[in-house]
Amino acid sequence: MSGDLIFLMFILMLAVFLGLELISKVPSTLHTPLMSGSNAISGIALVGALLAAGAADSTPLSIGLGTAAVALATINVVGGYLVTQRMLAMFKKKRGDRQ
Repeated sequence: MSGDLIFLMFILMLAVFLGLELISKVPSTLHTPLMSGSNAISGIALVGALLAAGAADSTPLSIGLGTAAVALATINVVGGYLVTQRMLAMFKKKRGDRQ
């Protein structure tokens, strides 16, 4: 294995471990705001996937992986915003409610 590949694998393992540790300690009251933030990050990943899939010197493998990344990031962004909107709608007052 080359040194670059080992370094990238180390970064991947560190990110997975750190992500699992951070996510497991998030209280449920912060779930919706954090989901909105992660949807914004998925939007950035979507732009990167578009750039990777449409690069001039792309190989068929990078085009396929870029297309799959575009599809999955789009599903994540749209689904996340729909879930967030639905959760926030639970806190709106109904017409007949008085306080």
